[in-house]
Amino acid sequence: MVWVCLCVVSAEAARHGKHEPEGRQMSTFRPPLVRDASYIDLDGDGDPDVLRGTVHDGIPVQWIDDDDDMKVGDLIGDRDSDCLMVDRNRDGNYGHWEDFIVDHADEDGDGMADVEIIADNVGLDAKKGGHYMIMMDDDKDGVFSYIDWELFHPECWQHDGMDDFMIDYNGTSTLLKVHQPTFNITDLRYNWENPFLFYDQDDDSYTEMAIRFQDVGCYTDRSTVKGRLPEDFATVSPEMQPVHWDKSMSYVAMTFDLDNDSGPGNAFDFDMTINFNEGTMDYQDQRHGFKSLRGLPEADGFFYDPRLRRLTELIYPDHETSWELIFQRGKWGNCWFVFDEDDDCDRWERVELLSPLDPFVVGKGKGGLDDNYQADTAGDRGEWDADNSGKGRLYLGGFDGRIHLYGAEWGAWRLDQVGYYYQGFCRTRDRFRPRAYGNEKMMPEKFGTVKYTDTNGNGFLDQLEYDLDGDGEYEMTHSLLQLGIDDVCAVEDTRALHYEGLQRLNERSAETIWKRAGAAAEKAQQLGIDPSWYGYYRQAGSTQEKYNRGFWLNLYLFLDMLEVADARGDAGLRDQVLKGYYSGDWSRVTAGE
Repeated sequence: MVWVCLCVVSAEAARHGKHEPEGRQMSTFRPPLVRDASYIDLDGDGDPDVLRGTVHDGIPVQWIDDDDDMKVGDLIGDRDSDCLMVDRNRDGNYGHWEDFIVDHADEDGDGMADVEIIADNVGLDAKKGGHYMIMMDDDKDGVFSYIDWELFHPECWQHDGMDDFMIDYNGTSTLLKVHQPTFNITDLRYNWENPFLFYDQDDDSYTEMAIRFQDVGCYTDRSTVKGRLPEDFATVSPEMQPVHWDKSMSYVAMTFDLDNDSGPGNAFDFDMTINFNEGTMDYQDQRHGFKSLRGLPEADGFFYDPRLRRLTELIYPDHETSWELIFQRGKWGNCWFVFDEDDDCDRWERVELLSPLDPFVVGKGKGGLDDNYQADTAGDRGEWDADNSGKGRLYLGGFDGRIHLYGAEWGAWRLDQVGYYYQGFCRTRDRFRPRAYGNEKMMPEKFGTVKYTDTNGNGFLDQLEYDLDGDGEYEMTHSLLQLGIDDVCAVEDTRALHYEGLQRLNERSAETIWKRAGAAAEKAQQLGIDPSWYGYYRQAGSTQEKYNRGFWLNLYLFLDMLEVADARGDAGLRDQVLKGYYSGDWSRVTAGE
């Protein structure tokens, strides 16, 4: 049965042939209402199951009523269980190539959607592009993906202010995502970011930890799989589809807001990442059943790839199982560690993707630390354990009080003392987006660099090299072993620490550094150096300020004391200063007392 209903529009909208006022310079949060509405009864029960019509610019849309509560006269589907289909290419099909689909499912029956599925389709012969995304509202805040309803396109990276993303990256949520249409994928139960987990550890609606898994799978070149897919999906075989999953994780990154300073105006503030890669972690037993994803069977014919509507399970590690799976089941080839020393990184990638390459080369794909276009150009410290001998464990360095990666063969820190280069972002009207995704990001022409090396292979860094004048040459090298300082430190088991333990470790690091800076100021004064010149760094009101300002104050005074020793020609004093700084015990400096 088909009903037709003419909806009333404003005189202005009617004159322009549009259903709603458009062109507003405002973000869109609701799908447009349907004009020229008609209704279709698919299951013969006497009430409508499909709302069909057009929206702005005459784009055909239809809503499928999966919870059987649609009424004649409705101009929009409901958000708890209905499916919106947009015929973007206006070919008369609503769920085919180049079309857009958003499906909501109410898993617990409380009248609020718990799951959102997006199929952002491209052409059958496209080699890349599109989206298959599933977002779960674990904290029941009603936020899912952000969609540009003018263009009918997911805009997952739009944010308000600096980093308050409109998609539900805040709080506790689950995202599964791949940049492919469903029909290119052999098994829709798996995904590429499978999943991206966000954790709200203190129930303040902000994210303190995130875990990003990747099942990299096999992305076969479309040209090697007979080019264009057939127009009848029933004839598509797995051999024709370019995306095949490994069904094993090869990459995981755990990112932490160690000082828990996220909040209004600072929605994301990740400080440290531990990243395992080049390995395997089987997760095929991590099955999650769903009873609400199955859509109205009579509507399957609207979909080129109806598998999207027939899902009864998804396979991914969840919030409860992920941590133990990473450490217990993962067989990782290496471990990377990144710490955001200038505290300017908001999104996870900015404090995740520093590469173990040339410390002095800058730019995307150039072979330097920021080789990855999403890496911070300067300001982050990276350490790399090429054989994962340390298993992701950590230690507080006796030479600087900072958190370091046990087992790392080397590390590097490209200095950005005041966060000038701000993660490669430019401050523009388009909400701090990276220009051309890094092709034109702010590049430092000159910067200081510190390199760390484990020369004796015992898992602890013991040699530091400094290029503080930015000429690409290390002018100062100090060896703990040559100074007679033991490089061995207490190793912290990251698996046992979890987030709360890592937070305490960070606090201990900040307090240690701050205490050392105070002792350095007293010692410097005894040597005739006035520490009041560094008054800015002697004030700290937070954990982060103690960590950051304490380090810089300690370093400045260390260099000042070396300068005094050299000016006096006092080799003994110089040796005492070196040992005092790198041992953290300024009482070793006895000259001037």
